[in-house]
Amino acid sequence: MVKLFLVLGALNGFLAVALGAFGAHGLESRLSEKMLSTWEKAVNYQMFHTMALLVTGLLLQRINAVSLTTAGWFFFIGVVLFSGSLYIYSVSGLKGFAMITPIGGVAFLIGWILLGYVVMKFV
Repeated sequence: MVKLFLVLGALNGFLAVALGAFGAHGLESRLSEKMLSTWEKAVNYQMFHTMALLVTGLLLQRINAVSLTTAGWFFFIGVVLFSGSLYIYSVSGLKGFAMITPIGGVAFLIGWILLGYVVMKFV
């Protein structure tokens, strides 16, 4: 699991930078200010949770706890649901995708609660 979360972190970091650059240079003239702001929010949250995935992988080197692994999965699911739905919503305008976003936000919150629990219990 250590390697998996570190690879997921690296992959998400790469994608966040690439999608951020694409938004700034490829979409700025094609999207409204509101939709471009939504795209940027997706990039920011993806990058924040890229760091959470990397921290999870690093902690797993020292702490073998199911709750830590579960936190990592919630961070990853959160990126897919939160950032992914905002990316799609930004370019399509389909409000159904924006309705998925809060589910990703809840996944992030659960991941942070679990990470905090692990730190309090094992560190």
